[in-house]
Amino acid sequence: MDKKKVTVPLVCHGHSRPVVDLFYSPITPDGFFLISASKDSSPMLRNGETGDWIGTFEGHKGAVWSCCLDRNALRAASGSADFTAKIWDALTGDELHSFEHKHIVRACAFSEDTHLLLTGGIEKVLRIFDLNRPDAPPRDVDKSPGSIRTAAWLHSDQTILSSCTDMGGVRLWDVRSGNIIRTLETKSPVTSAEVSQDGRYITTADGSTVKFWDANHFGLVKSYSMPCTVESASLEPMFGNKFIAGGEDMWVHVFDFQTGEETTCNKGHHGPVHCVRFSPGGESYASGSEDGTIRIWQTSPVDDLEGLPQNGVAAAAAKSKAGVNDLGRKVIGLQITKDRPEEEGDRTGS
Repeated sequence: MDKKKVTVPLVCHGHSRPVVDLFYSPITPDGFFLISASKDSSPMLRNGETGDWIGTFEGHKGAVWSCCLDRNALRAASGSADFTAKIWDALTGDELHSFEHKHIVRACAFSEDTHLLLTGGIEKVLRIFDLNRPDAPPRDVDKSPGSIRTAAWLHSDQTILSSCTDMGGVRLWDVRSGNIIRTLETKSPVTSAEVSQDGRYITTADGSTVKFWDANHFGLVKSYSMPCTVESASLEPMFGNKFIAGGEDMWVHVFDFQTGEETTCNKGHHGPVHCVRFSPGGESYASGSEDGTIRIWQTSPVDDLEGLPQNGVAAAAAKSKAGVNDLGRKVIGLQITKDRPEEEGDRTGS
C-alpha cells in the first residue's frame, strides 16, 4: 500500500440521501457538467471540473435511480421510483416532459443524436420516446427476461445495451427488429455498464469482477477479479490506460488497464460506493456513495500532466490545480436549499 498515491478529493455536499448514479456530459463550449441521482428525489447539476453546484431539478416524488445529460448538456433526464422519467431544461431547471410508466424506472439514456430517450425498469420493458413528439406513445421493446438495471445506446443508436437486476449477462438489442442479437455472459447481475467514449469498449461490473468487452465484435477483452464486491466501474476515456471501481468497502480503487494491478486506493467515503465515473477529459473522476456525498478525485498531479496531449480540459486542470484547496473549501461549504429557485438553472452562478 506504500507505493499507492493518496488523493485528496473535492467533497460535494447537498444530497440528503444516498447518491446512486452519476453522469458526465461531453465537453461543451461552456465546459462539462456532472449530474447526480439520489434517493432524496432531487437530481443535481454541477460544474464537472470544480464540483460547484449549479441547480437542483425539483418535481420527482420518489427516489431517483438514474440520470443523464444530452451531448450538448442542454437537457437532462431522470428515472424515478415515482413511476416517471422526466426531461428537464438544463439551463433553466424547468420540467419539459414527464413520461408515465407502470413501475419504477431504473435506467434512462439519451440517444447520440439527442432525439430519443431510452428507459427501463421493473416492468421488464425498454421504452423509446421520441423527444420531437413527446405526446406520442413510446415504442416498447418488451422481451427483457428480467427487471432492467442499466440501459445504454451504442453503434450510433442502432443497438441498445441492457442488464437485469436479478440475473447475469448484458443483452444487446437490434433497435430496428427489437430482438436480442447477443448476450455477454456474466455470473452475477451487472450493476454498471458503460460504453467507452471512443465506442471501443463496454465496461461492466458484476459484483466480483470488472470486464471489458469489444463493443463491435462483443468478445471479452479483459476480466479482472476485484478486491471487494464492486457496484460500478469506469474506463479512463482519453488513453484507456486505467480504470476505476467502487463498491461495498467504501473505497475508490484505481487499476492499470493492461495488468489489472491496483495503483491507487482512495479512502474518504463513509458508506458503500454506488457509482463511479471518469470525467470526459480523464483528468478527474467522481464517486457517489451511500453517505450522500459526491467526491471528485484528480487523476494526476500537475507534474504528471506535463508531456501529455494538453486538450482543453487537461490544460484547465493543470492551470487550476493551485486553487484546488480553495475550490474544495467552497464546495464543502455549499448548502443547497429550496429557497434559492432563481439560481437553479444559472450556470454562471451569478
